[in-house]
Amino acid sequence: MDFIIRKMKKKDIPQVQHVAKTSWHSTYEGIIPLAIQDNFLNSAYSDVNMKRRLKQSNIFVSEVSGKIVGFANFSPVSRDAAVELGAIYLCPDYQGYGIGTAFLKEGIENLGAREIRLNVEKNNDIGKTFYHAKGFEIESEFDDNFDGHVLKTVRMVLKVREGMEI
Repeated sequence: MDFIIRKMKKKDIPQVQHVAKTSWHSTYEGIIPLAIQDNFLNSAYSDVNMKRRLKQSNIFVSEVSGKIVGFANFSPVSRDAAVELGAIYLCPDYQGYGIGTAFLKEGIENLGAREIRLNVEKNNDIGKTFYHAKGFEIESEFDDNFDGHVLKTVRMVLKVREGMEI
């Protein structure tokens, strides 16, 4: 499958919001109640918050035939080239084609990341399997109160080494 990765633009907000909703509903079905998902999505991915994210972090999108099918959101967290991966979301039909891997490479290469940190829900088997396959290691586990719903969260880290294959 041919796809491109590029920096997100303001005009991409509606498509990114659609990807977030589609991905969340697919990934967290049976894990997080739908009403809680929708409350989170309506807040975190509102137009105002998306514009703020564009200014304060690095968001990359993936396009297939001119349509945005995924995005990744990286935020710097320290001077020693550590970044927080806040999201890699892909529409379900586009998973397994190397887009997630391309997002990681983009973050490492364009941001000079030497370490990538992230949180993933313990029952998100697709996400955990992907991150393990890319070399992420579990740093800790904790309960997270998510709008009144307790999530089992796994903190993972990838130490980037010179010449490392993702």
